[in-house]
Amino acid sequence: MDQDLYLRIALELYLKRLIIGGFDKVYELGRVFRNEGISTKHNPEFTMLESYQAYADYKDVMELVEDLVCSVAREITGKTEVTFNGELIKLAPPWQRILLREAIKKQCGIDFEDYPDVDSLCKKMQQQGMQVDPSKDRGRLVDELISTFVEPHLTQPTFLIDYPLDMSPLAKKKPDNERLVERFEGFVAGMEIANAFTELNDPLDQRQRFEEQSKRQTPEPVKGAAGEVPETDVIDEDFLLALEYGMPPTGGLGIGIDRLVMLLTGKQSIREVILFPQLKTK
Repeated sequence: MDQDLYLRIALELYLKRLIIGGFDKVYELGRVFRNEGISTKHNPEFTMLESYQAYADYKDVMELVEDLVCSVAREITGKTEVTFNGELIKLAPPWQRILLREAIKKQCGIDFEDYPDVDSLCKKMQQQGMQVDPSKDRGRLVDELISTFVEPHLTQPTFLIDYPLDMSPLAKKKPDNERLVERFEGFVAGMEIANAFTELNDPLDQRQRFEEQSKRQTPEPVKGAAGEVPETDVIDEDFLLALEYGMPPTGGLGIGIDRLVMLLTGKQSIREVILFPQLKTK
């Protein structure tokens, strides 16, 4: 058909088209691909559950995640507690909620609001003794702070809430602080299992963010210091056109199914719950 085709990194833009088209609640279980390395928690191809609910926000989605994980655990194991890596984890609601800014500040002393650009945040992280890749944008640097300092301490179910704008190009800004967005990530046993936000439904703001994101990315992907090839996103004009027709206020959610299975079966590596994990060739 003489067309360029792309592996999808999320189910998001198509499910949002359905919300725009009049479906109040939609979900899909599907395979996605991300070139983000391999570890006990990462496989390049994995299974994602994504859902979108019209007339909901990220607070409604937090309750959905609590109820979903708890009910699945009860149905599979007969109880709402699991043992993972020798720790008893209680999945029953309510899960604790912590502001992302406060969590990072508590664990490493860095307040990301004090460092509004890449250079200043980079210097502060280097002062803390961290090896910093200068090619990463500010959002990826904040993500590094989360994975290095915060994630390992989140054994019991926890929502980290209110993320920087530059980490979340598809999330709605907080009305009282335009540098933050209404987003949360759900963590259990030191693993991120859920990511959600109040969806951005302003087509002009969305276009501007896509364009800014596109400018920040490397035109020709080159391997960074960690050997990772940066993701490149193509601006989806069809999605932006659909957004112009009007999308209601919406709460969106993504859950990593493989990690949820790891949690419920007590497996320490994602390879143990995937039938054909990515491995090196012989």
